[in-house]
Amino acid sequence: MLVLHWLVKKLSGNHLKKRLYNKAGFHPAFTMIELVFVIVVLGILAAVAIPKLAASRDDAVLVKGKSQISAIRSGIAMQKSKRLLEGTTPFIPRTLDANTSTTDLFHGGEYGNILEYGFNSATNDGSWDKLDKTNPVPTNIRYRFYLENTNVQFTYYSATGIFDCNKTTGATNPNADKCKLLTQ
Repeated sequence: MLVLHWLVKKLSGNHLKKRLYNKAGFHPAFTMIELVFVIVVLGILAAVAIPKLAASRDDAVLVKGKSQISAIRSGIAMQKSKRLLEGTTPFIPRTLDANTSTTDLFHGGEYGNILEYGFNSATNDGSWDKLDKTNPVPTNIRYRFYLENTNVQFTYYSATGIFDCNKTTGATNPNADKCKLLTQ
């Protein structure tokens, strides 16, 4: 048993490796061709992966916008149903948030919260901004969603309860395609 223990200890340690390398005159290292090959493979992988990652970020911002628009529309429908069941008029919420709010959009509206947690106003990709901040009770409240370094304008029509963007293509609406992407 002691002989087996001694043999395992000798073979598993670095002692045997050091003796073999020193006697043969070799030192463990990578050759230059191996290093160049690894660098080339890593360069090819990076060239393929980086564009894919950039595209997936834009897709993520688009999906985030779609889900937020759905949540806003669902919140409007919920407020309308709640007020209808209570028998209070008007059924349709007049505002979606405090009219002067710049930090808590779609939260704290006249008849309650459209969203449980509002959005902070910002102007970077994936964020919302409110255009009508000074009008006390506007009939059409305008918001912007920022997508791919541009913005898509949404309007809440308080007479009908519709929250939508302009999908009409033309020179006056250069972001109609992004509107369609966000609302389809």
